[in-house]
Amino acid sequence: MSESTRRTTTVDGVPGSHLRVDGAPGPTKPRVTVIGLGRMGTPIAVAFLNAGYSVTVWNRTAERAEPLVARGAVVAATVADAVAASRLVIAPLLDHEAVRQALAPAVTALRGRTLVNLANTTPDQARELAAWAVGHGADHLDGAMMALPQTVATPSGFFLYSGSPDAFAAFRPELEVMAPAHYFGADPGAAEIHDLAVLGTGYAALAGFLHAAALLDSVGTGPDVFAPLAARWLHGMADFLPELAREAGSGAYAEGVSTVDLNRAAVSNLVDLSSTQGIAADVHAPLKALLDRRAADGHGQDSFSSLFELLRVRGSAAG
Repeated sequence: MSESTRRTTTVDGVPGSHLRVDGAPGPTKPRVTVIGLGRMGTPIAVAFLNAGYSVTVWNRTAERAEPLVARGAVVAATVADAVAASRLVIAPLLDHEAVRQALAPAVTALRGRTLVNLANTTPDQARELAAWAVGHGADHLDGAMMALPQTVATPSGFFLYSGSPDAFAAFRPELEVMAPAHYFGADPGAAEIHDLAVLGTGYAALAGFLHAAALLDSVGTGPDVFAPLAARWLHGMADFLPELAREAGSGAYAEGVSTVDLNRAAVSNLVDLSSTQGIAADVHAPLKALLDRRAADGHGQDSFSSLFELLRVRGSAAG
């Protein structure tokens, strides 16, 4: 149905519900508002449209909404109109400041809504934004998008959430439209902490790959040849993570099959070969230092996972 055949009305006190001009009801699923149509905002809006939701969108550059209008979305004239259109307001904007700036003209409309902040923020910024939203009468969830645009609404992506438990329970079906949803408690900053932890795991692997690619490039093997081998090895490493988690969680390191001394020798050889080939070993030098410390403390026969004891905060819940 084209935009010209729609009109906006009010149902249950919330503007933005859709009735056809002939009076027939539109979709029965809740209305959803998406603020910002960038790399992630557009596929998120598409996901809701594909799932049969009524979708209101707003973007500073309205022309970016035209493909969504063709698929059934409604463009709000102002950000306040967009917020008023739905009880669930999703903001996949660039960062914390962009969310505050975009929603500043809509603070009155926020009352009674649930704001899902999907911007890239620090834990403290997430907490500050939650307090700001609650101060304007809105419920709040902070979300971290562990996905690429092409993995929105697929099992390959997942989103992390924290903040209002009531909001997460009430809108979990809508959150699951975007990606599998994982909740980490009432602290609004918790999702961002877990986000950074997951990113840290990935960054370490990617940095290791680039170091290895540079090392192999020095002997004539291209990155495209090496990548399939690295991917196969990383799949095996991923399968090993539950075992590392079990050992680190229990503090039982004596039976590990991959010891500190074994890995210390391998990493030392890797650092030495890098130096010989003129390749910077910055990526692996910190790991070598940790392995050297653990061995010097008399734990050379403990599992590699025992490095956790050098990294964790003493007196934490894990200990």
